[in-house]
Amino acid sequence: MTRTRKEELVAEMTAEFKDAGAIIVCDYKGMTVENLEVVRNLAKDEEIKVQVVKNKLARIALKNAGCEDVEFTETNLVIWGDAQVTPCKIADKAATDFKNTFSIKTGLIQGEVASLETINAMAKLPTRDELIGMLLNVWNAPVQNFTIGLNALAAKKEEEA
Repeated sequence: MTRTRKEELVAEMTAEFKDAGAIIVCDYKGMTVENLEVVRNLAKDEEIKVQVVKNKLARIALKNAGCEDVEFTETNLVIWGDAQVTPCKIADKAATDFKNTFSIKTGLIQGEVASLETINAMAKLPTRDELIGMLLNVWNAPVQNFTIGLNALAAKKEEEA
């Protein structure tokens, strides 16, 4: 890889890391290409980025983005996106599906280092769309109950008539 290509990669990653809600660093040693493609497809469906990175370039990009310093060793796969919950969910699902070959090393939430417990807890939270669906169900319940009551009243009045 040429020096100019490395500089381009660092500039791209820096720009994306600045806007990232969560950046999850994972170990993928021993994974097959097919399994890596499964992880990439999971991320692609959610518009989350997944990339195998060179350690030195990733550290430079994180530093340039104003994030806390993270130790990069051995092989690393980085999962990041604008949302905080979705990258955690994808990393957690991959770690569950591919127990022996995929593991979460560390992560950054809003540019600050997060513990594995925090990442796992965030993976269990509902996404924004799920929360909106729950809220709509709560708002819909009184109207639905009122409609059911009106139908029962109308049926009772018809029986009496």
